[in-house]
Amino acid sequence: MTIRTVLVTGATGKTGRRVAERLAARGLTVREGSRSGAVPFDWEAPEGWAAALRGADAAYVNYYPDLAAPGATEAMGAFGAAAAREGVRRLTLLSGRGEPAAVAAEETLREAAGVELTVVRGAFFAQNFTEGLLAEGVAAGELVFPAGDTPEPFVDVADLADVVVETLLSDAHAGLVHELTGPRALTFAEVAAELSRASGRPVTYTSVTAEAYAELLTGFGLPRPEAEWLADLFATLLDGHNAEPTDGVKRVLGREPRSFARFAAEG
Repeated sequence: MTIRTVLVTGATGKTGRRVAERLAARGLTVREGSRSGAVPFDWEAPEGWAAALRGADAAYVNYYPDLAAPGATEAMGAFGAAAAREGVRRLTLLSGRGEPAAVAAEETLREAAGVELTVVRGAFFAQNFTEGLLAEGVAAGELVFPAGDTPEPFVDVADLADVVVETLLSDAHAGLVHELTGPRALTFAEVAAELSRASGRPVTYTSVTAEAYAELLTGFGLPRPEAEWLADLFATLLDGHNAEPTDGVKRVLGREPRSFARFAAEG
């Protein structure tokens, strides 16, 4: 299958931005879907999805805030139906590793779209410490999270974006599920040590309960239901069941994934 035009949803986010850049560098026409971009796309405004999908051969599906969030399964059903109506022939879906609710959303999209679907399940992003929810605290020297001493094989989003591009452009991944992690699991205390070493500034890790973390998030202005859902999700994901690294990056790209230490040093 020849892919020429790709819709990238969430094109201003951590993964979408990198996927769009890589596709453009390979000469594809990229439709950068976002709430305020040239291609309007909002998961809460399904009436605009058809226009964003029209003319695309493939799409990168990046649901916000998370594929395990309430409403995600219903959104995947509606999006899959819209993609089928517009003749999109290949989809790559970003999912979360070890999230049962996300699996239900994956299957709903697969059934609704009726086209080639590849699922990329990512571990906790390394970039969450420098670009996301935790970035401000890390910059101030504090890493507060409900993770205890559970190790996590953090995945570099650069590796994930490379995998997504490969699945969009190659015929070899239709119907497959790729679980992506870094090469080694680290505790959040070890992450803090790596960030300290790379920046030359101390970063201290403090483990808190999910309840305390939800309170912290509401203090930053997040609505309480969303704060509680996020805190519970993080606590569930970091209960140890995701601690074992996978070879997903190597199987798709033929090379080892970037280590967290390299990420911390190079960004």
